[in-house]
Amino acid sequence: MRNRNIGGLAALLSLAGCIAGSALAQTSFVAFESGPVRPLALTPDGSTLLAVNIPDNRLEIFDVVSGSISHRESVPVGMEPVAVAVRTNGEAWVVNYLSDSVSIVDLSSPAHVTRTLFTGDEPSDIVFAGTGGNRAFITTAHRGQNSPFPRSEYNTPGVGRADVWVFDALNLGTGAGGDALTVVTLFGDKPRALAVSPDGSSVYAGIFHSGNQTTALVEPLICDTSTFNLNNDIVQGACTVGGASMPGGIPLPHVNHEDEVRPETGLIVKLNRDGSSPGIWQDELGRNWNNAVRFDLPDLDVFEIDANANPPVEIDNFASVGTILFNMVTNPVSGNIYVSNTDAQNDVRFEGPGTLASTVKPVGEPATVRGNLAQSRISVIDGSGTVTPRHLNKHITYSDVPQPVGVEDDSLATPVGMAVSDDGTTLYVAAFGSAKIGVFDTTELENDTFVPDSADHIALSGGGASGVVLDGDRLFTMTRFNNSVVVVDLNLGGVGAEVQSVSLHNPEPQSIVDGRPFLYDARLTGSNGEASCSSCHIFGDLDSLGWDLGNPDDDVVANANPFVGGGGPFEFHPMKGPMTTQSLRGLANMGPQHWRGDRQGDEVMAFNAFNVAFPGLVGRDEGEFTTVEMQMFTDFALQLTYPPNPIRQLSNALRADEQAGFDRYFGANTDGGTNCNGCHTLAPVNGFFGGDGRSSVEGETQEFKVPHLRNQYQKIGMFGMPSLPGFLDGGTAHTGDQIRGFGFLHDGAIDTVRRFLNPFTFSLTSTERDELEAFMMAYDSDLPPVVGQQVTRTGTNGAAVDSVINGGITLASLSYPSERLGPGATMCDIVAKGVVAGEARGFLLDTGTGNFQPDRVAEPQVTIATLRSFTNTVGQEITFTCAPFGSGTRMALDRDEDTFFDRDELDVGTDPADPNNFPGQCGNGVTEGGEQCDDGSLNGTGSSCCRATCQFKANGAASCDGNICTRTDTCTAGVCSAGPCADAQACTSCGGVCEDTGSECVCNN
Repeated sequence: MRNRNIGGLAALLSLAGCIAGSALAQTSFVAFESGPVRPLALTPDGSTLLAVNIPDNRLEIFDVVSGSISHRESVPVGMEPVAVAVRTNGEAWVVNYLSDSVSIVDLSSPAHVTRTLFTGDEPSDIVFAGTGGNRAFITTAHRGQNSPFPRSEYNTPGVGRADVWVFDALNLGTGAGGDALTVVTLFGDKPRALAVSPDGSSVYAGIFHSGNQTTALVEPLICDTSTFNLNNDIVQGACTVGGASMPGGIPLPHVNHEDEVRPETGLIVKLNRDGSSPGIWQDELGRNWNNAVRFDLPDLDVFEIDANANPPVEIDNFASVGTILFNMVTNPVSGNIYVSNTDAQNDVRFEGPGTLASTVKPVGEPATVRGNLAQSRISVIDGSGTVTPRHLNKHITYSDVPQPVGVEDDSLATPVGMAVSDDGTTLYVAAFGSAKIGVFDTTELENDTFVPDSADHIALSGGGASGVVLDGDRLFTMTRFNNSVVVVDLNLGGVGAEVQSVSLHNPEPQSIVDGRPFLYDARLTGSNGEASCSSCHIFGDLDSLGWDLGNPDDDVVANANPFVGGGGPFEFHPMKGPMTTQSLRGLANMGPQHWRGDRQGDEVMAFNAFNVAFPGLVGRDEGEFTTVEMQMFTDFALQLTYPPNPIRQLSNALRADEQAGFDRYFGANTDGGTNCNGCHTLAPVNGFFGGDGRSSVEGETQEFKVPHLRNQYQKIGMFGMPSLPGFLDGGTAHTGDQIRGFGFLHDGAIDTVRRFLNPFTFSLTSTERDELEAFMMAYDSDLPPVVGQQVTRTGTNGAAVDSVINGGITLASLSYPSERLGPGATMCDIVAKGVVAGEARGFLLDTGTGNFQPDRVAEPQVTIATLRSFTNTVGQEITFTCAPFGSGTRMALDRDEDTFFDRDELDVGTDPADPNNFPGQCGNGVTEGGEQCDDGSLNGTGSSCCRATCQFKANGAASCDGNICTRTDTCTAGVCSAGPCADAQACTSCGGVCEDTGSECVCNN
């Protein structure tokens, strides 16, 4: 195949363009910004390193040789793989965040997926534990089409919403997606990280958005401040609301620096805020708000599961570990658990310089959260169950402006992956926002005697450090910003130094790569080295908290936004009260931003207007970014996309109550003179999912933008509110333990959608409210619910999976109106991947013919029956995936999108993961067609025996008789002549033959 003629290559190029053209014209990459959890794993024998390639949906396999790594092969798995764990030297399991699946990979060459297991929504981590280490534990949300709880029990109070799926690796079951041994439900929100006790008998699961015992009180619960008290800077005293006594009004200040009176707002309170009032919900003044909070938040963060029990069960839990829990690891000697986390300071009011607030806030109360959004920590859980948090950046004095020189150098931001040395004395911490690995003496960490010091940090060439794997005196990590695997020599540079970085193929647009650091990089975006936008927008999403980020030192500005039905003029007061963190996903087509729309203009102008938050909130002493820099962040953020709705059925059909809610949504007027769609526009073809950029006049103390409704299912878990006659129906008794302190509405103070749909505001019966709530949970999104779903057909499970495959093929031909996917979009592109006749192959469904196009362009299409027949041979299992419309060609046939199909490139020796390396190109390093030689970039130089035209120079030419022996050359007395060498190396007068060892060209004498 290497001697394919140029005419044949030209024909291949033409045909490839013809077949792939329509798909390539669509958006071929969808940015989900899934956060890495366990991105690296090492086989027990230490010979193979595995890395998940999140954007490319692959598992990358490296040989570990002589202190370095060499890429061996790449295996397609599910979409957005975030974790990998090794069960044996020959088998790895990969967790696919978007596909709701686990890929079981046979690592023997060619490596391939042998089975796909179904899980709940957004699986995040995996470990093996239990007797023999053959039980797989996987964290997922308590919802999803494959889950026993597909609708998340969204209307059931007091239930856990964190699931750990357990599979027996030796008995996966006969179901299409395997049969779980059990699903352990934990009393928390969605879980993320897992760890295993040294003896393998216990598994520890950490809650991702675990909260910090804060909650929001809705504005009518706060006593209105009288005119006299407003004018005289007096905090309003107690009042009665709904028959219950409330302690008073909003704390000072009552005006901004212009003396403009603030609006009445809600209030954020924290349980035992002062540290000496257990059981009391308090504000910054220490007032008791227990009458306003009708539930408890036990704040259970880490759970222990008996891995040996039949089936595994929860046996213990640990509270108050952190607000956002990223990862966990156990000390192999002591058994202590280390939890990387951040602790949010959302109970502190105000952003900005804090000038005015500092004059009226209580003594010791921070005037602002500027630069102190979420403190990076490692919490230690010892054998007695005691939780001890350790602030990694205790050297920071947050009130210092500007920050002293050297402070950010000693800081670590967003601690994620960790590893402990075999002797238990050293903890390595990957700081995602710092481009560093922190190195800690475990005794000093536990005793809090460590001193933050950049001398104890391993600097990395790329940002976004995530997983950490130890192998003797080597450390492996990943740097997400440049999508690379890094090798660190721990014997260099005091605590270690980077010695190798290997880039993984990245299909992301360059604008995504360029803009990502503005979200995470604490050194770039702040000044103390800890704070960044991702302190609250966790991996581009939300943190499930509310914040009062008003700024008394800011000005009142005019509200020029469009309103439903008109109205105005209106203003934005800078003291806006509590607002829940909004996701950066789905901002395109949404117009003004923030809950009130106070970032005005279209979505580009609005996001660029956030530039002020870098000095005012993140704490960047250097001020705002340049217009060009801020546009880079904007370009990145506007591409972030919501995942498919996990509550909606895979067919996209609505259940009976959801359909009734949909009909009501578009039906008779329910809110004054309009129906639900009159304000909350649902028009997917225009990119509108409940909001179209307009605001509405609701008679509240402030006017708000009409919000989108795509992510209501993420906000379930807060049940219980006091009675508010005329505003909320009924009143509820104390509801007991719940898992969330923030729910719905701008401030998160409404516990359920059903309660929001109250009789005072909406003309609805009780049944109609139930139905509308059901529809809200299954609300339309940018992508169909089937996107990402996958199944593997083997020689024995055809009866179970064929109906799943057939259903996917049917859905792939159905239209799905979507501004995000473009004109002509269908539910998905069907991608089939596997090994056939010893070769890695890809196939893409052609919905016009019903057959599959192979990744050799000249091969005829194959039928589904043919693909099924391949799987009858062991090792030829085929995995079918519903890829986003427009991504299928890239994922199935042309990985680097250079219009040359993958197998065609492999046939001639070019790289299907390098768009600059393709067939028929002189200078691509592959001798093909009419070429005599091809030394890549060396062609035509004095160090190459190959001309720029890929023809040999004359033997013995001046440029060829010293220093370099290239492919097809023999080194004889320092002169190059024909021979087998395959790589350029120095040619000496050894008189021997240059031989190819596979990694270098050596002179063998």
